[in-house]
Amino acid sequence: MSIPVALQSDYDPVCLRQFARRSKDAPQTRRLLALAVISEGGSRTQAAEMGGVSLQTVRDWVLRFNAHGPDGLLDGKAPGQPSILSDEHRSRLSELIESGPIPAVHGVVRWRLADLMQWLWEEYRFRISKQTLSRELRALTFRKLSARPRHHEKSEAAVAVIKKTFPRVWRRSRRAKPMEAL
Repeated sequence: MSIPVALQSDYDPVCLRQFARRSKDAPQTRRLLALAVISEGGSRTQAAEMGGVSLQTVRDWVLRFNAHGPDGLLDGKAPGQPSILSDEHRSRLSELIESGPIPAVHGVVRWRLADLMQWLWEEYRFRISKQTLSRELRALTFRKLSARPRHHEKSEAAVAVIKKTFPRVWRRSRRAKPMEAL
């Protein structure tokens, strides 16, 4: 059985409720109100019932509150997986993209994600998905640019014949007749 941890006495129940009222984060509000119950002299069981959690969770809230105050009751963002590309990989990739492909060496006239994935495999021997590489390139401020598609049989002469022509001089429109009273 764990020893109960005392709630710091810097904040009284009124102050905890004021923090809860001003909070924009619902989980933090719930936690502050549960701690206000404890601060008023209520039991941890009552606080756990009010918060809808276990006694261990209330103890964790008390520890977080004692260490960091009301901000300790906010949920932090999970760190996520570390990036596959290192700073060296990113800088080399940026240099490669900026210099552009050499058709005789790289076998392409423009970089595609598949080509960059192949280059990363040949240089560093690791695989990276298209989505991850695309996200990394966006983080490096590169954007995918593509030309507007054109049909291979488009005839400019045919377009000129069909194109609408408008009068060169602007004319005033006719005045609307005033409405007569019925």
